[in-house]
Amino acid sequence: MTFRREQEVELVAPPHFAPGAKVRATKYIKNDGTYPFREIGDILVCKGDVGYVRDIGTFLQQFYIYAVEFVDRGVIVGMRGKELVSLDERDVERAAERGGQEQLNESDDSSYR
Repeated sequence: MTFRREQEVELVAPPHFAPGAKVRATKYIKNDGTYPFREIGDILVCKGDVGYVRDIGTFLQQFYIYAVEFVDRGVIVGMRGKELVSLDERDVERAAERGGQEQLNESDDSSYR
């Protein structure tokens, strides 16, 4: 039996997003039981929803977790950087300079987490 495990340690690089950054969700996010006062399986965030990074934390000393406030939905959800794309103009310009335009395109993955 083998387990798939992410080996990349994100913490060796600076975070992709700063507090206050405007971001868009690239996946649907359902309640896994950790969001209070909502049923397990309820959709908290839809693909394409726009939010703002409020805070940055870490998980397992390996990943950045971004606390993102989705004002229209009235929720604050912890998300990984790979589940978000930046909508801030300065980030778009920096990514274009690095040749990372593909990172700014919306993900085609419409599966639930």
